[in-house]
Amino acid sequence: MRKLFFGIAISLTSLTACAQENKIVKGDSTEISVAQDKFSEIGTTELPVAVTKAIDTYYPTAVINKAFVNNSQQFKLEIVMDKGKRGTVYADKDGDWIER
Repeated sequence: MRKLFFGIAISLTSLTACAQENKIVKGDSTEISVAQDKFSEIGTTELPVAVTKAIDTYYPTAVINKAFVNNSQQFKLEIVMDKGKRGTVYADKDGDWIER
């Protein structure tokens, strides 16, 4: 009798495990990405004041080596730091950083 009761208990347990619903938990998420438009090179003097101020504020020793813009007014900036370290940063026309 114990074997029968144990077998029924195991069967019911496995059936309920298969009947569980997949729950998707949605949370608030913000993602900013660079538009996939092609960037075209511009002169560093053509950059908006907000972009150059952002570079001066966050990278005071950096020099903008090359600047590019796309159709969405997003800027790709190749910068060189004081110790020769190079990097690329992305900003919008308001000087806000964009993660790539």
